[in-house]
Amino acid sequence: MDYLAGLNPQQRAAVENTQGPAMIVAGAGSGKTRVITYRVAHLIEKGVDPFNILVLTFTNKASKDMRERIMKVIGAEAKNIWMGTFHSVFAKILRVEAEKIGYPSSFTIYDTDDSKSLIRAILREMQLDDKLYNANFVYNRISSAKNNLVSHIEYQENAEIQAEDISNKRPLIGAIYETYTKRCFKSGAMDFDDLLFKTNVLLKNHPDVLNKYQQKFKYLMVDEYQDTNFSQYTIVKKLAAAYQNICVVGDDAQSIYAFRGANIQNILNFERDYPDLKVYKLEQNYRSTQNIVEVANSIIANNKNQLEKNVFSDNESGDRIRVQRAFTDNEEGKIVAEAIIQERSSKGYNYNDFAILYRTNAQSRAMEEGLRKLNVPYKIYGGLSFYQRKEIKDLIAYFRLTFNPSDEEAIKRVINYPKRGLGDTTVEKLLVAADEHNTTMWEVVCNPQQYIAGRIANQLNDFAMMIKSFTVEAKKLDAYEAALYIAQHSGILKELHSDMTDEGRGRHENIQELLNGIKEFGEREDIEDRSLEVFMQDIALLTNDDKSNDKNVDTVSLMTIHSSKGLEFKNVFVVGLEENLFPSQMSLNSRSDLEEERRLFYVAVTRAEKKLTLTYSTSRYRWGTLTNCEPSRFIEEINPRYLEIEVPKAAKPVTGDDSFSSERRSWTQQRDSFSKPKPASSTTTTGTSTASRPKTSVLPKAHVPTPGFAPDAANLFQNGMEVEHEKFGFGKIVSLEGSLPDIKATVFFQGLGNKQLLLKFAKLRIVK
Repeated sequence: MDYLAGLNPQQRAAVENTQGPAMIVAGAGSGKTRVITYRVAHLIEKGVDPFNILVLTFTNKASKDMRERIMKVIGAEAKNIWMGTFHSVFAKILRVEAEKIGYPSSFTIYDTDDSKSLIRAILREMQLDDKLYNANFVYNRISSAKNNLVSHIEYQENAEIQAEDISNKRPLIGAIYETYTKRCFKSGAMDFDDLLFKTNVLLKNHPDVLNKYQQKFKYLMVDEYQDTNFSQYTIVKKLAAAYQNICVVGDDAQSIYAFRGANIQNILNFERDYPDLKVYKLEQNYRSTQNIVEVANSIIANNKNQLEKNVFSDNESGDRIRVQRAFTDNEEGKIVAEAIIQERSSKGYNYNDFAILYRTNAQSRAMEEGLRKLNVPYKIYGGLSFYQRKEIKDLIAYFRLTFNPSDEEAIKRVINYPKRGLGDTTVEKLLVAADEHNTTMWEVVCNPQQYIAGRIANQLNDFAMMIKSFTVEAKKLDAYEAALYIAQHSGILKELHSDMTDEGRGRHENIQELLNGIKEFGEREDIEDRSLEVFMQDIALLTNDDKSNDKNVDTVSLMTIHSSKGLEFKNVFVVGLEENLFPSQMSLNSRSDLEEERRLFYVAVTRAEKKLTLTYSTSRYRWGTLTNCEPSRFIEEINPRYLEIEVPKAAKPVTGDDSFSSERRSWTQQRDSFSKPKPASSTTTTGTSTASRPKTSVLPKAHVPTPGFAPDAANLFQNGMEVEHEKFGFGKIVSLEGSLPDIKATVFFQGLGNKQLLLKFAKLRIVK
């Protein structure tokens, strides 16, 4: 029982009380994973059969880490715990019970690309405008319906849903949903949402199956419960109904996935489902300095809809949180890059101790530019996944057909790759024939003479025989040998080997890397079945959140705040803290949306262990237009005693309440200036004052450039010169900063005031 000795009183209480419903409210950095790990270990130490324990997580990485920790405490018995993501656990159950809902046990799991490809095909068949019926929009609409357990039948019978689609001028979404559902079923395929939707169908329509798994899973634990959607909530509630030994763990302050369907009310209202609930609050933050924790507390205190808790830290006070202002987003990137170099040099940090977090992926450009100019190595997280590369998806499509030849999307992907004379026209004929005869595309491929006319029967027969041979060989060979056989006999390896371009060699190397991964899978000792089919099931369930936070690679990490959840770094920069960017403009329509944005900021702040820096820019290009920006309201919500505000051109940073109040006043004045109307003129035109005209009538007229306007080279400009700008008109250079090619000029323009311009982009003409 030594593992209990290292727990604080709140953690220990959560670990030891294992009977009945429990909720563990785990503040950021409070040792949540340790508590879950030890709670499971404690159950087994008390004699609970590991086969009767179900632990649900949101990433494969989380479940893998937990299982490894449990093994260190109790040994090999940890292998018998049912532990994994919602999708992986219920995919496993569905493969056992698939026939009860009309699916083969070898059903294919469609990823997002597969689903959208099928939707695009349906839109073409229905001859719908793909701009109005955008595949992404349709996919998200169907996904949302499934996550709320709305079938295609209920969707089309729901008057409110139909009225919404009609008002959006998309009345046929329901018909597309129905066709999509039937085509997936015919292909023996489920998409990611189906893994939960079909589990709900299974448990609802088959009481014997529900009872079977209620008796099996006598103890349930759910990690990150604040991120569950309605479909996940319903499954968990049904499974826990018999014994009510359910423990959910989470932090409402870190609920940031409403756009995926996550419902924060699941954790806020958990007590309504279980009135005899025991609540354990983990409030001590072991990760961050006291200043960072207090800043996080002052941020989240502005949310009304939350569970009460008082997060604290006994760590050192640490540095104040630095707030830095830039004039442009490019300057913001430069400031961050310079700060990383300085901090690394003075404190001896590695590059992988730094992370730059932003609200949107587009913000990475300015950060990358700043880092590249100073030769700072970096890695962007959330880019193209290895398994999303074309060559990988092509080979995996052959693997999919090996075990489920009815998979229509896989057939369409590889029937003519490598080229074998079965192009788009043939695919169209196959689809039409399958539809007319109410059969599968594979049936038509296997028996082309019965369904379609033409001279392509031989090619189709050859393709069918090849796939059948793969099925036979895969049953005899291990995962690696089967994969290599398919890669060779499909022609993919030869096709890529013959492409001598750098890109072709790269694709060939990626295929080799996939085969290496399969070889490694075949040598794992923690699984009994190491077949290629099981490998396929494994990779189909990889989640976007399985981040490779590889501390062995010495690079600065760049990522969106959503991608950073669950990670931690010694030094964190949160950039782009401006109104309409963070918080997002889309979040300003309702309190619930704004509170989600504030929770997102809370998550960003709590990624930092030692030092946190917040930056914003006073101007930023948006949609090709230079736009004035004002600081985010979130900065103003922070208690000023914890801030160190960098004032441009000051001899040194200033701190404390007075300096913050001064800076806040300037922000407030700037914000007010955006909304204040122009002073009314006393003159009138046809009896109407300028104050009552539309706002555009009081804007200054656009400058008309001098005929033959031609900008001068950046190295020619000097202080005091009079210049002309195509848009701003005539002005005078007040100061020059930096060196070529990045000289920045401050130019005073009549009626506009000072403007900061990079000369290499500014297009200024010297007047005198």
